[in-house]
Amino acid sequence: MIIVADSGSTKCDWILIDRDRKLRAETMGFNPFFHSADFIFEKIAENEVLNSSKERVEEVHFYGAGCSNVGRINIVKEALAKHFINAKIITVEEDLNGAAYATCGNDEGIVCILGTGSNACYYDGQNVIKGQPALGYILGDEGSGAYFGKVLVSSYLYGNLPKELALDLEEYCNPSLDSVLSSVYNEPHANVYLASFMKFISNHKSHEFFENMIYDGMKRFAEIHITHHPNYKNIPVSFVGSIAFYFEDVLKRVAEDMEFNIGNIIQKPIDALTDFHLAMVNSELEGQKYT
Repeated sequence: MIIVADSGSTKCDWILIDRDRKLRAETMGFNPFFHSADFIFEKIAENEVLNSSKERVEEVHFYGAGCSNVGRINIVKEALAKHFINAKIITVEEDLNGAAYATCGNDEGIVCILGTGSNACYYDGQNVIKGQPALGYILGDEGSGAYFGKVLVSSYLYGNLPKELALDLEEYCNPSLDSVLSSVYNEPHANVYLASFMKFISNHKSHEFFENMIYDGMKRFAEIHITHHPNYKNIPVSFVGSIAFYFEDVLKRVAEDMEFNIGNIIQKPIDALTDFHLAMVNSELEGQKYT
């Protein structure tokens, strides 16, 4: 059995491949920047599908936010090895790598993530080459759910949100100053909390305030992370993540205005990522016939 997992900061999608059968599972998102190996192991063990299959898993391929250096990769590897006790192969790579394989396969392109957080890279068809650093939800994450959530709640608390939106927001969740500050500065996963306001934004996305906010945020992302690549006008720019998927119309306006060409837009890369791995397995098996 082979497992492929794609983890953002909010959710992690799992596909378990057992011969010709695929099983799916979903857990919270894991980020070794915030989560310990023990925490990740405990949460994986709580999932019935992952727990019931743990002894039959031979390979695990995990792609996740925050898996950007050896130390953090080893945190996730430790958790996976502790749960999937018979796995002979465990690979852990950054979510950008998974996004590149899912959207580009073996072709060249610029690959972007617009979900709870944001990031981008250049992919030459085999290797991911990072561009600007990912600064996280406090210093960066332009165009992400956390970014837009931050703009919304700060506009509300400063009294700059249009009255009709402010009234709707109060009815939606009544975000008092104390509750917002506590959730952002005292509670864990502040980025996920801020991104949770995207449901409200999406329900009001035709309002001029949000139309301008989404456009400006995506343009800011493009200015920092896409135009940084000297060849950005001549190669496709692909996206994964719910923000890119649900606000595709705005993204296309930004692309037209900034003269770059959109390749693929995928909400969740897990299926394409699984197909990529299956293609590699089949290629290896085919090669073995002739050796």
